[in-house]
Amino acid sequence: MTLAIFDLDNTLLSGDSDHGWGNFLVQKKLVNENSYREANEKFYEMYKQGNLDIYEYSAFSFKPLAERSMEELRLLHKEFMQDVIMPMIGSKAKSLVKFHRDQGHTLLVITATNSFITKPIVEAFGIEHLLATDPKIIKGRYTTQVDGTPCFHEGKVLRLNKWLEKMNISLDGCFFYSDSHNDLPLMELVETVVAVDPDEKLVEIARKRGWKIISLLD
Repeated sequence: MTLAIFDLDNTLLSGDSDHGWGNFLVQKKLVNENSYREANEKFYEMYKQGNLDIYEYSAFSFKPLAERSMEELRLLHKEFMQDVIMPMIGSKAKSLVKFHRDQGHTLLVITATNSFITKPIVEAFGIEHLLATDPKIIKGRYTTQVDGTPCFHEGKVLRLNKWLEKMNISLDGCFFYSDSHNDLPLMELVETVVAVDPDEKLVEIARKRGWKIISLLD
């Protein structure tokens, strides 16, 4: 059973859903505009530079979730999907997913972005399996805590290995698509790495290692 693994942000999506959600909250005036936007940009730059503290960022990004009911969040996400995410889903990304589905491959998205944001997006691609950073839920509401291992850096490897064991799937013949050097720990495990619209650090690494480089931007 061949596994095709996809990163989400700036890979299948032509943008970053986590960063976009923060901007969406600012535009809806659901958070303090100046302080939240400043912090959102700061964390995004830290991520791109490879020095993000995932627990610090999660506490920040989960706070607006913890302050709202599940129903309110569901309605907000529906609007977010329509206004922000759907324009990020291009034809090339959909074709790539279809190619692997038509081959009978098992499809998995693995992303550092939290599962509240990403689950509906992954469903929109028709992908069944998702590993994401999970906010802890207590008494039917999100908290600012991470539930289990964050799906980031080496955490992606730990989460994937547990999932592979549970699903009785191996990495034999596995494909992995990503844009970010942050995913290097996972890239080093799989048979076929494809760098998708890669950041500067990943471009350099991909060229040295002979990994294929493609673009999914329409």
